[in-house]
Amino acid sequence: MNAMSQMSHETARYRAIFISDVHLGTRGCKAAYLLDFLRANEADYVYLIGDVIDCWRLSKGWFWPQSHNDVVQKLLRKARKGTQVIYVPGNHDEPLRDYDDHAFGDVMVMNEAVHETADGKRLLIIHGDAFDGIVRYAPWLAKLGDSAYTMALTLNHWFNRARIAFGYPYWSLSAWLKSRVKDAVKFIGDFENTVAAEAKRRGFDGVVCGHIHQAALKEIDGVIYANDGDWVESCTALVEHRDGRLEIIHWAQQNQLSMLPVKKLEAVPSL
Repeated sequence: MNAMSQMSHETARYRAIFISDVHLGTRGCKAAYLLDFLRANEADYVYLIGDVIDCWRLSKGWFWPQSHNDVVQKLLRKARKGTQVIYVPGNHDEPLRDYDDHAFGDVMVMNEAVHETADGKRLLIIHGDAFDGIVRYAPWLAKLGDSAYTMALTLNHWFNRARIAFGYPYWSLSAWLKSRVKDAVKFIGDFENTVAAEAKRRGFDGVVCGHIHQAALKEIDGVIYANDGDWVESCTALVEHRDGRLEIIHWAQQNQLSMLPVKKLEAVPSL
C-alpha cells in the first residue's frame, strides 16, 4: 500500500471548489493528489477552469494511466450525486469550446461562467488565456514555450533529487524563476491587472481564473482577483466557505506531499 492510499482526511464541505490546470494526459499531472483532494472535499459547485485535459500533449502521444481516469470518474460521480460541475475550457482543452452551453451527462460546458457567492458577490469565471498576448496572437510561440517550460521542470526534477539526497527540502526552480525573473514578474502582474480590469469593466465584483499556474487571492482596484493555481507544480485550489469567504488551499503543502514523481519524468505542460 502506498503513501497516498494510506492517507485519510475528515471530509470538508464547502459551498464551491475551483480548480484548473490539471493537465490530465501528462506525467507532470499530480492526479493522485487531486483524487485525494476530491475524495476529502465536497461542495455544492465544482468549477473546472480550463486545461483540465491536456489536448496539446495527447495529440503528440497518448498517456492516460488509471489515476487520470480515476479523477474523471470521481468528478462524474460528484455530478451524478448532485454537485453542479461546470467545465470552463482553457487553451490546452480548447476543442471543448465548440460545445459552449452544452451538457455532457451531468457536466455543463461553458466558455465563461458567473458564480454568486453566499454573501452576494458576482464572480466572473474564465480560464484567462484570452488575456495572454502570446497565446492569443502567437500560438506557435506559446507551443515553443511549452518546450522551454518542460526543460525547466526536467532540470528541477533532477536538481531536487540531489537536494533531497543531501537532506534539503523540495525547491521549485519554476516558482523561483517566476518570482525573480523581471519579465516573468511583469507578465504575471500585467495578467492579474488586466483580468481584474476586465471584470471591473463588466460590472463584476471579482474574477476567478487559472492559466498562469500562480495561485493568488487579492484585491486589485476594488476587484477580487482569485487564481486557483495548478495541479502540476503547486497542487492548489480555491474554495468558497459557507459564509462566502474565499480561501486558497495548498493541498500538497498542507499534507506534506512530495512534489517529485516516483517514475521517470515526462514532458510537462506550460501555460
